[in-house]
This record gives sequence, C-alpha cells and structure tokens, in this order.
Amino acid sequence: MPSVTHEALVELFKNRPTLAAEMLQDALGQPVPAFTEARVESSDLSEIVPSDRRADAVIVLLVGEQQRPAMAIVVEVQLGPDLDKPYVWPVYVTQTRARHRCPTRLLVVTIDPKMARWCSQPIDTGHPGWLLVPLVLGPQGVPVITDAELAKAAPELAVLSALAHGQGEAGEAIGVAFLAAAAGLDEERRAVYGDLVLSSLNAAARRTLEAMMKAGYEFQSEFARSYVAKGEIKAKAQAVLTFLEARGLEVPADVRERVLASTDLAELDLWVRRAAVINDARELLSSATS
Repeated sequence: MPSVTHEALVELFKNRPTLAAEMLQDALGQPVPAFTEARVESSDLSEIVPSDRRADAVIVLLVGEQQRPAMAIVVEVQLGPDLDKPYVWPVYVTQTRARHRCPTRLLVVTIDPKMARWCSQPIDTGHPGWLLVPLVLGPQGVPVITDAELAKAAPELAVLSALAHGQGEAGEAIGVAFLAAAAGLDEERRAVYGDLVLSSLNAAARRTLEAMMKAGYEFQSEFARSYVAKGEIKAKAQAVLTFLEARGLEVPADVRERVLASTDLAELDLWVRRAAVINDARELLSSATS
C-alpha cells in the first residue's frame, strides 16, 4: 500500500507537469527538448504489465501546433527497496515509448540518500547493449527553496524542498517561504501541501512556524489560519474528555467519537462547561440538541 508521502510526491508532479522536465534539466543536467506544453498522460500500462502495476506518473512534453510528443518522462517515486522495480522499470520505459512514439526517460524520485544510491544501480536487461540507468532525483538534487517569490512561482518545488531538506538547518526558512506561497493555492492543495510541509520540518522549525502563525505573522495565509483553528479545536475537544475523566466519569466510545469529530468551537465551549456539572457523560450530547 503506497504511503501518504509517496502519494503526495506523485501529486506534486501531476499538479505541476513541468516539474519533471525542470528536475531533469536543472537538477540532473539532462537535456530536455523545447516544448510548448507538459501534459499528464495515463500511466496505466496494463497492455503488458498486470493491472496492479503501473507507473506513478507519465508526463509527455508536446511541441508545435500539432502537439507532437517530443519526450515522455516516466516518474517513479521510490521510498523503499522493491526488488520488482528492476524488472518493471524497463517495461514502463519501453511501453511508454511505444505508446507515444518518442524518446522516453525514467525519472526516479526519492527523499532518502540511501534509496538514491539503490535506485541509481544500472539495470542489465539481458539484451546486448541495453543497460538501463535510472535518472535519480535524490535530496541532494532538490534545490533549497527559501525565497518567497520562488515558492509562489513554484509551490510544488517548495514542497519538494521541504520534504528533502526540512530536517536540516534551512527547515525554518523553507517553511516561511511556503507560507508565502500557501495563500495563492486552492483550498485542497493548500491543505495537503501545508500538512506535508509542516510534517517534514524539524521540531524546532515546526514550533517556530506554528508560533508565527498564531501571532499573525505577515505571511499568514488562509492555510495558517486554518491550521491554527484546527489546533484550537483539537485542544478544546481533548479538554472536554480530560475534564470528564478527571471527574471519574466513564466516557463511552460513541461520546468520545462525537466530541473528537466536532469542528464547532462554540459547541465545544458549551461541552466544557457542561462537563463540569453533569453526572453522566451521555448527558453531554443530549444537551447539544436541547
């Protein structure tokens, strides 16, 4: 089962189709043809490989008025060893090349230096002269994005930077740059990217950013306000349960679930007051509808 981090990394390349070409050229020094559009194509390669095996993403670079494919890039996110990959990666490349009839590159993305070395091993296909050497984007190849304007122009790259370098000394600066970019994102990306960035930062950087958001930092965005509000709701819900338990009241599972599911601060405030006087935890919920 792919992890949340794996799926989030894949989404970065799908949400910004030019990112694969940018990383090939800027980070890995691979020549990329001039193109007018980068398009996400189907990564279902079930004509040859089983339906449960498909590339993470396939990006096709298009040129001219006819939108002719100039290059295809198979993007594979790899966070741990998988002994199947040396066998299926050549299939992904050849099948994508056959489908789009253009030169095809294999770009493997990882945020683990050890995995970068594992992924870089040449794959001997067994055919004379055909040795597939994956192009690997590891943490060392990802730029450190601490400039707010650059983060605004390429938010996916800012998130990738946090994943690769958020545990280092630049973690705080990377997080601040992302906050500047977060305001310009749609709600869904803002939520997903924001959680991903904050979870990637070292503890000190995360505490600093949380303090900035609570204090109304100048780069405060809708994401920051949302993040702070979620924290207040979570703390208030926990306070309700803690109060009940401190009074020696048994909290049934359905009551606990209902309290933790609440997103209404006014409701939670009411429950905190009720928790001080009721004699049965179930009375907490009956008061909400009275």
